[in-house]
Amino acid sequence: MPTKLRSDVQTELFEQASPLPEGFAYREEVLSKKEEAELVCAFEALPFKPFEFHGYLGNRRVVSFGWQYDYSGRTLRERDAIPAFLEPLRDQAADFAGFPSASLSQALVTEYAPGAGIGWHRDKPMFEDVVAFSFVSPCRLRFRRKQGDGWERAAIEAAPRSAYLLRGPARWEWYHSIPAVEALRYSVTFRNFVPDRAMTG
Repeated sequence: MPTKLRSDVQTELFEQASPLPEGFAYREEVLSKKEEAELVCAFEALPFKPFEFHGYLGNRRVVSFGWQYDYSGRTLRERDAIPAFLEPLRDQAADFAGFPSASLSQALVTEYAPGAGIGWHRDKPMFEDVVAFSFVSPCRLRFRRKQGDGWERAAIEAAPRSAYLLRGPARWEWYHSIPAVEALRYSVTFRNFVPDRAMTG
């Protein structure tokens, strides 16, 4: 199946007639089913822990590599190096985004059990671009930004084995969220740092 790239265009996957945010790019079938299965097997052996946010535990489980943001201390903490099994995926993320893979020094693997999601948010300001991969089952990736007294909204379904990029306005102006998923899903998110902001909260 040929690789498809969708960026700032309208398709049948949109929640509304609104186009997806400027700076967002989406690519399907970046991994084969065999590659996906091998990675999922590796995910299943990871020491996942519930996501912690100011003393509360989220309904998704996570493992961080390279760096992890500590919400209680409002700072970054160094974690184990990105493991070898994620290196090929990091190379693909860097190729998609157009910068050296070594600059992607933070990786987050997330397990979404049925019913788990993530609320409206923007990534922490020390991070610059965000590249994420989806595994096993689809999710609905939603966007919103303030417009007058309401919100401008858009959405797309992120398919298994797909990748997306948040950059520019999509990264800094829009919030994004994932509503509760219906089936088990994993994601891997890679981030680079805003220059000179790697160690600030």
